[in-house]
Amino acid sequence: MSPVSDEDLSGCLHTLPASASFTGKGFLGYGFGPFRNRNVEILYVESEKGHDTFFISREMTRFYYILTGSGSFTMNGRRYPVDSGMLIEVPPKVEYTYSGQMSMIAMGTPRWRRGNERTTRWNPDVAGHDMSVDTAARPWVTRILRARIAGKSPVGAFMRLNQAMWNALPPSLTAWGPIRGYGSWLHSVARIQIGRAQALSTYFLRNRAELELIGSLLKSRRHGDGVRVAVLGCSTGAEAYSVAWAIRSARPDLKLVMHAVDVSKQAVEFARQGVYSSGRSQLVDTPILSAMTESEVSQIFEQGQDSLRVNDRLREGIEWSVGDAGDPALVASLGLHEIVLANNFLCHMDDAEAERCLRLIAQLVRPGGYLFVSGVALPVRGKVARDLGWRPLPEQLVEIHENDRRFGARWPCHYAAIEPMNRKRKDWQVRYAAAWQMPGAELPASGENADTDQLRMVGADSSR
Repeated sequence: MSPVSDEDLSGCLHTLPASASFTGKGFLGYGFGPFRNRNVEILYVESEKGHDTFFISREMTRFYYILTGSGSFTMNGRRYPVDSGMLIEVPPKVEYTYSGQMSMIAMGTPRWRRGNERTTRWNPDVAGHDMSVDTAARPWVTRILRARIAGKSPVGAFMRLNQAMWNALPPSLTAWGPIRGYGSWLHSVARIQIGRAQALSTYFLRNRAELELIGSLLKSRRHGDGVRVAVLGCSTGAEAYSVAWAIRSARPDLKLVMHAVDVSKQAVEFARQGVYSSGRSQLVDTPILSAMTESEVSQIFEQGQDSLRVNDRLREGIEWSVGDAGDPALVASLGLHEIVLANNFLCHMDDAEAERCLRLIAQLVRPGGYLFVSGVALPVRGKVARDLGWRPLPEQLVEIHENDRRFGARWPCHYAAIEPMNRKRKDWQVRYAAAWQMPGAELPASGENADTDQLRMVGADSSR
């Protein structure tokens, strides 16, 4: 056997990847490698609440070493409490999941491959319900659309071909009724066929039209008033800091109190630091400055030798916290706000969960306040808006809907893509509006002077 050279050994040193390899509702994971031993997989897992599903591996044995925190592993129906320093072995063909706030090193052998494991049911500690997600329990249409032959998806190949063809067609043709109808059908297939997963990718000044509208809505506030804003699904901080910049640029005199919330502890801690290296987030490989001018970069950041740090003026008044937008307790803990943003995360939920979550989010908005919600299935948003009597804001309606070109370019063959606007629909304003005013009394002149305890009582009443 020939000795291993020093050059070969240099490839044996592995650091934490810059981008998350996978995310879920209650956890985030990074994959090390590639390794010389291709039969081993090693991951770093940050669990805030736990894995959202139970699953069974056909041939893979997994080992989890708890670095910090505590929680439980449930295997074949029995719950085992775990703590830091413990090693858990999960053999093949065992149904299991984990719950709790933990940092773990996970090792699997042989390496994970597509089709090796199947999910069986939701983990109620994370998803809030214990229902089957077994393939056999899914509707027959879903089973067909997600079927694989020799590890590959025929429907996936069909969708990729259609996306390429769609992108090659001129807008005048894709807007034609029959073609657009075919696109809507493709999108309905994509929403069933493609598995969904939460993502942390975002960037600064992502939707300029939305930021302009937020600044415009605050123009009538009295000098020195307070304004309470909540940013849900804040990810690595780009949206929260962008909103703070828009408000302080339009009304520097206002006293801003912002609650920025995300389900990922790691994302929240990163956002709290407000430091971005080389224009990219170390947590996810995102070009965070791609939508900014040099002038805007200088307004938001302080330039370091190898990094950009959000300036203190924008950081002031932002309270960062880990939380689940679908948790009813969030309303009581945060209180009411004049403006709430819930963008680009509801699309990663199934329709029933997204609707339930959206109804809870609405309870965070004061009567007469404003809710911004994009990146959600349009029928879900429209249904909730009609049921709860929201009023769509006509200002910047078209611009906000069409601003995020990156999602629009993926329609119709990706579940999270933005449907092109169709003004021939009678309900087009309700269908495409992303900014809404809540029913009830108009906002008082000053939110800063309102009694916080009274606001929280109102929020509690509205949840009954």
